[in-house]
Amino acid sequence: MSQFCTFTVGGHLFGVPVESVQEVLRAQEVTRVPLAPREVSGLLNLRGAIVTSIDLRRRLGMADREPDGKSVNIVVRTADGSAVSLVADEIGDVLEPPADSFETPPETVPASVRAVVERVCKLEKRLMLLLDTHRAVGGLEAA
Repeated sequence: MSQFCTFTVGGHLFGVPVESVQEVLRAQEVTRVPLAPREVSGLLNLRGAIVTSIDLRRRLGMADREPDGKSVNIVVRTADGSAVSLVADEIGDVLEPPADSFETPPETVPASVRAVVERVCKLEKRLMLLLDTHRAVGGLEAA
């Protein structure tokens, strides 16, 4: 069975494989990047490494969080080994759902979300959307 680090964005529960998560940080100060795509909230300095920070609310076409709203940064490793920070609303738990609880995303999931979701997992009281980090950051991390 696989383990997933969960987090919420706009009330939706997302998960990414634990092995792709480098670390989880509280809200970080970012340096804005002129002319960067709207989804790129900026760059952050992670112990000397410059990491692109992507606001998942914007990436998923959701309303921006309130100016004083809390956020967390989930630093994930992409397929090419680089680190990217995904800005989410809240960090959740590490879950280990059974492999047979996954299925393809239903049509009721908004298209902007379905575009970056690999599979969905039916939990007892919620639906976990398995984020495909490669698709979520595709074309944005080079900003």
